[in-house]
Amino acid sequence: MTDAADLRLAFVASDRPEAQFARVRLTKRYGSAPVDEADVIVALGGDGFMLETLHGDLKRNIPVYGMNRGSVGFLMNDYEEDDLPARIAAAGHAVIHPLQMDAWGETGEVVSGLAINEVSLLRQTRQSAKLRISVDGKVRLDELSCDGCMVATPAGSTAYNLSAHGPIIPLDGKVLALTPISAFRPRRWRGALLPHQAKVTFEVLEPDKRPVSAVADSLEVRRVARVEVHERRDVALTMLFEAGRSFEERVLAEQFSA
Repeated sequence: MTDAADLRLAFVASDRPEAQFARVRLTKRYGSAPVDEADVIVALGGDGFMLETLHGDLKRNIPVYGMNRGSVGFLMNDYEEDDLPARIAAAGHAVIHPLQMDAWGETGEVVSGLAINEVSLLRQTRQSAKLRISVDGKVRLDELSCDGCMVATPAGSTAYNLSAHGPIIPLDGKVLALTPISAFRPRRWRGALLPHQAKVTFEVLEPDKRPVSAVADSLEVRRVARVEVHERRDVALTMLFEAGRSFEERVLAEQFSA
């Protein structure tokens, strides 16, 4: 990375007042380059804004250094204004690969999107969803009755996946989490860890009676009939974390938290 004194920083912020206030202060102190010309994007907000920033950076792959000016900040560094270029220059890199979601609607149209955290299928009505799950073309679960099911990346394993009692995955684990959401039948199924190159296919059973939506981060597709999910190794996104507070360290700490 460029020496600290020569780093061109682009400051972006969520709509939260504290994030906007921080952007003004930091821009006044360090200047702000256009995003396309920056060495590092500094994202001010919470985890949701970090995901939004990474989605906007899919083609550029400029490293993103987040500082928490939001409500949830697992993916963010602590907010501190002093010596920012030096801290960024010393930060560790975490490279993540998103998931590709291809969702077929009832009439055969296909909607595609990328997910940094997870692709989730969710019931749309009071009726439970019924899903058939295949991995690499082989049916592994003929029928899952549930509120939903998700495929989570290592980066997303501490988010919705963890809330649904899925496993936390180290960033270099090269596995994906397949996690049910409130599974009713089979009641004892708790999900699976899959090789990162696996392709997961969800088929919606009884779609008229039990409509299901598919969500790739913030992209939602209603009343899907079939959804395929696989990792995009050709797309790499880089997050920067303070020295001593790497993503791996945060994952370990999360597993030992009360």
